[in-house]
This record gives sequence, C-alpha cells and structure tokens, in this order.
Amino acid sequence: PGITPLSPSHIVKDSDAEDAVEQLFLVVVAIDFGTTSSGYAYSFTKEPECIHVMRRWEGGDPGVSNQKTPTTILLTPERKFHSFGYAARDFYHDLDPSESKHWLYFEKFKMKLHTTSNLTMETDLTAANGKKVKALEIFAYALQFFKEQALKELSDQAGSDFENTEVRWVITVPAIWKQPAKQFMRQAAYKAGMASPENPEQLIIALEPEAASIYCRKLRLHQMIELSSRAPVNGYSPSDTIGTGFTQAKEHVRRNRQSRTFLVENVIGEIWSELEEGDRYIVVDSGGGTVDMTVHQIRLPEGHLKELYKATGGPYGSLGVDYEFEKLLCKIFGEDFIEQFKIKRPAAWVDLMIAFESRKRAAAPDRTNPLNITLPFSFIDYYKKFRGHSVEHALRKSNVDFVKWSSQGMLRMSPDAMNALFKPTIDQIVQHLSDVFDKPEVTNVKFLFLVGGFAESPLLQQAVQSAFGSRCRVIIPQDVGLTILKGAVLFGLDPAVIKVRRSPLTYGVGVLNRFVEGKHPPEKLLIKDGTRWCTDVFDKFISADQSVALGETVTRSYTPAKPSQLVIVINIYSSEQDNVSFITESGVKKCGTLRLDLTGTDASVPNRREIKTLMQFGDTEIKAMAIDVATSKSVKVGIDFLNY
Repeated sequence: PGITPLSPSHIVKDSDAEDAVEQLFLVVVAIDFGTTSSGYAYSFTKEPECIHVMRRWEGGDPGVSNQKTPTTILLTPERKFHSFGYAARDFYHDLDPSESKHWLYFEKFKMKLHTTSNLTMETDLTAANGKKVKALEIFAYALQFFKEQALKELSDQAGSDFENTEVRWVITVPAIWKQPAKQFMRQAAYKAGMASPENPEQLIIALEPEAASIYCRKLRLHQMIELSSRAPVNGYSPSDTIGTGFTQAKEHVRRNRQSRTFLVENVIGEIWSELEEGDRYIVVDSGGGTVDMTVHQIRLPEGHLKELYKATGGPYGSLGVDYEFEKLLCKIFGEDFIEQFKIKRPAAWVDLMIAFESRKRAAAPDRTNPLNITLPFSFIDYYKKFRGHSVEHALRKSNVDFVKWSSQGMLRMSPDAMNALFKPTIDQIVQHLSDVFDKPEVTNVKFLFLVGGFAESPLLQQAVQSAFGSRCRVIIPQDVGLTILKGAVLFGLDPAVIKVRRSPLTYGVGVLNRFVEGKHPPEKLLIKDGTRWCTDVFDKFISADQSVALGETVTRSYTPAKPSQLVIVINIYSSEQDNVSFITESGVKKCGTLRLDLTGTDASVPNRREIKTLMQFGDTEIKAMAIDVATSKSVKVGIDFLNY
C-alpha cells in the first residue's frame, strides 16, 4: 500500500465533530423491514411521546392480525414495480397460471443479505418463477413503497403535502448483520430517494434488538406480560397467569386496536423503578429470519444504555419452522414433486404456506386437538397428474405417523407433529442463549425481554421460560410484533441514547512500517529507494469486543509514499481475532476501502504531507473523515464495504 503511518495511534473524544449542524426534522419515520412482515411508525418531533403506527392495510389473513404487512413484492413481466404486501400476494394469486409464470414475485428476500457472504451491489435475488433481479432494485422498490405510503399518510394528516426533506428516516436491520449488509440497506434507501450521499444524516440505520431495548425500558407494567411464576402479576395468582394473563392481554389489545397511537410515558417505566444503576438485561429479538440478542446495562440518572457484550445470534427465525414443514412435505410427497410444484404452481405454493402460517400460530404447548391445513386443489390435482395416485394414498403409504388425511381434504397434524417442526429452531435459540449466559460479561442478568414476531409463539415462550426463568425474569411486551418499530422511532428521536457499544470485529488498515531487524520477519522486507520497509503490517484501529463510546474517534495520520499521489486508497481489514500483526494472517479479511481524494488541494504543500484520518466506531455504522493537515482542508473520503 502506498501509505505509511506518521503518528502513534491515539483515541480522542472529539466533541467538535459531533456539533455539526443538527438538522431539524418535523417527523421521524421508522421502517421495520422484516423478513416475513414489514411496517412503519412515526412520531412528530414536537410531540415525541406519541408514536403512531401505520394505517391498517387492506387485506389480511385469517388468524393473523397485526399492523404489519407481509414482505412480498410483485414486479410486472417488464420488471416494473407493481405492488407490495397483501396486494402483491393477492394479485399474484389471482393471475392465471399461464400469465403468472411471467410475473416476478419475491418473498422472504431479506435473508439473502444475511446469507450472502460476498454481498455487492450486483447481488441477485431469485423470483418465484426462477428469474433473477438485482437485489438492490428490489430493496429500493420496497423502501420507495414505504416512503410513498408514509408521506401520503403524513400529508393526509397535515392536510398539505409533506416533503421528504422534513422526514428523518430510520431503517432497522439485525444487529448481527455485517457492515456490507448495513451499507447495502443505505444504498437501497438512497436509490429509493429517502436520503442521499450528500445528506446521509437524514437516514439512520438502527439495530433491531437495540430499538427493542429502548422501547422495553419505557414499559409500564400493564404493557407487558410476565412469564415467570415468581409472583402474581396484576393480581393473578401464578397458576392462571399464563392462561388468563394472555386472554386478558389479548382483550386489552383488541379493545385498543382501533387506536393506532401509542403513548410512551416520558418517565422511565415502572420496570426501571426496579432497576438500579448497573443492572443488566438481555433483549432477545426473534423475528422471521434471524434471532439476535444484545446485553445492555443501565446507566442512571438519564437511563442511558451501555452494551456489555457484542450482539450475537443467527438465522434461527420462524422461517426455520416453515423449512421443517417443507421437509415434512418432501418426506410425504417426494422432493422431486415439491420442487416441481413450487416452480409450476408458484401461487398455490404461496397459498399452502399461508395456510400453514395461520396454523403455525395456533401451535401451543398444551394443545391437544389436531391442526388442520387445507391443501390447495391444484396441489391435489397436480400430485395425481405427477404421480398417478392420490394425495391420500401418499399419506397412507408414507410412514409419517402424526400426519393424517382428513375427509375434508386437509392435512391433519397432531400437536406433537407441529411441535416437532418448531423444535430444531427453538433448540438453537435456547442453545445460543445458554452460550451467551455463560459469558463472564453476562452475569447477574435481571430481565430477559423476548421481542419480535416469533416471540408471539407460546412454544418459544415456554422454552425460554423453562430454560432461563430461574436465572432472570422473562418479560414479553404486549404488542410484541411492534416493539422494534416503536423503539426505532424513539431511537430516531434521540440517537444518542445508546452511549457505549462493543465492536463486533477487530478493524485496521494495511500499512508499510520501517523494517526493524529481529522484530519483523525477513520475508516481509521490501527495499524501495534505499529505504527498508516491512510490508503487510496490520495497523489496528479497534479490537473485537472493545467498548466504544458514541462519537469516539480513532485518529491516524498517514502520508503518501509518493509525494505526487493524488488519490490514496487505504484498505480496511477485519478479523475476529484480537491480536493481529499482519494482514496476511489467517482469518484476516479485506472488508473495505477508505479513499482519500487529494485533487483540488494545494500542490505547493510540503513534501511530507500529512493526512489525518478520523474513524468513528461507536455508532451503528462505521463513518470516516480525513483532513489534509497542511491546508486544513477536509479531504473527500468514502468508506466502502460493498465494492472493493
């Protein structure tokens, strides 16, 4: 690389950098872009205690009532945006099969950002009919849809057109996502016109479990359901807490469903009246695609939060249950048939999964009666054509005990069969939580907040309660699917509420150092113009799991190796290991570039020009800036984790 460090490294608390012009937005709109369902909520900065959840959507599913809409998107055969959510699903479903195979239908596509190890702006997504489209376009279409819906609702409320410039947008992503996926979301939002590279402050990327944590700490006792049977909750004795507590809560939610505005008391919720300075709690955000968890410690008096252990988790969302159901179908009807059916009758496959979804929500630990899943007519019909015998025959022949054929044309699953579909996913969540509880940083946890859509599952609730109820109190906010959305709005109103985070990786850059005999390995020696250099040195900015305060910057000074250089490209490397000396060590990955553009700065500068680079790590995204010290001009700098 063409740079060499000038100064020893030091970390400065740079408060001036933070006092940049704070833009005033009239409203904060948060978008919870989920794997299975999405939604938005907003709050006017003048009355931050009111959070409004988006209008009810047309179309909904039996047995699934919530304010969010499925994360599904439909493009016309010409690849233009057609519809989103229930509308996309229903339209696609009503198309004639001969037509539908030309339309591009996408669902559950957010997981692609988590599972793609080398994500770029060119990464593709595959539609239900097998055709490929650039992921960036799909994400931008989806975000643009939410942008337009939200602006429309705001304009209707205000009685006049609401401008995008008056909105601060917040988009939530899983905390375990790597930097490229976060940057990808930001690029998609720019493409959707929410903010721009010139005005990046207009968009905040929030981490899902953090948003939930911010909301949970405002909870009042009537806004949550406690699962532990330590003490009567709201005056119920423990024995009937679970049953009646839930029905009561559901009643309460149902009555209040008409109102879409939630008051967040500005007092710190009652739950905090029991939290003292230094208390710790875990937030487990279990959604459709991923489960991620974060451990926070409270800092009084303002109740700021400090992250104690880096966010962890994995792809253990409720999609895992759908996947198990699909495996079960393959076992009964044959993998070859299921694969064909998905391609040839994509709309009917979607139908079948919707039917499964509503039964999935009816699964409970104490359920005794079977769950019936309607098989679409075209499934029965296509199977007969494909195999030459009936679905009923296949069920009788397969040795899957728990699944029977009912005379009404349904798959009848015993509760045990349904619970078995949940088991692998729930076991992974419990195992992961146990691992986190065993970490030395995670002792004396007082509460465990279970949030996210999957947290509505009584099976998951029971598993978490029986595994950890003796160690801490397990608490579920009432409108658990909207927790993240509301927390994201609160975060947008006050992004400084989380004061200390942990870096998930070690970050550094590759540089040349003066070669020191005996200290540096001889194979790293490079002689250039008579100077002996050691190459491939990993100049560490920050270590994995190091605490970083909000706004804390790491400063380095570099000088171009050739005085005439006008563009300096600095490679950024990351590793999960703490002590890294060279960028060639195993486990060190190049993860981005930092580009300094020196054109337009004075050429008459001293021949050793110093470029001071500041990198900020305490935020949800890594930011960088650079200054040409001789002219004290700021240097254009881009930090890129996607195209390098």
